[in-house]
Amino acid sequence: MNHPSRPDGYDDSDDAEGDGVVAKPDELLALHDVTTELFGLLRAWFDVPSAVALDLAEVDSAVDELGDPQMVAAMAMRKLQALHLLATPGVRTATDVVVAIINDLERAMVQAPNMWLKRQAAATDWDEAFAAMSDGLTDDLDEAPVEADEVDPEVLRFRLLHAALHEAMFAVVEVSDGEICELE
Repeated sequence: MNHPSRPDGYDDSDDAEGDGVVAKPDELLALHDVTTELFGLLRAWFDVPSAVALDLAEVDSAVDELGDPQMVAAMAMRKLQALHLLATPGVRTATDVVVAIINDLERAMVQAPNMWLKRQAAATDWDEAFAAMSDGLTDDLDEAPVEADEVDPEVLRFRLLHAALHEAMFAVVEVSDGEICELE
């Protein structure tokens, strides 16, 4: 029987208590902390304010917004908020919802480190930075990459967190045998 209180119309009349519900894999539960850290990194990297307005005047209004790195980060942060909730123990969700949100995050997660580094480079007064380095006035270079092929430690951390999203998605697909089911 479809339940009027369930907006998805899910019919659980044939479900016995607990049937059709799969325990959330540890990799999904681990996203609770991962999403918190990714959220903070995106906020810091792109100076995302605590509230962001969306221009819904017309369908083409989003063209400029969706090309703005700060807005891309803000939209990804919103998805991270949703994923954070779904990774909370006791919050029911479905496998397809988890997979869809992680898929929605993918492009932003791939592009974020590069957009952040470009943004940093564009905002740097290079003459001033080189002068400070020459004068020995910089003390935060210990963690900075020395060679051109080295990865920035913050970017490396971001990539490890991003990989955790994939691990969770694959674990969800595996625990559900590739079927759509509820997770708790």
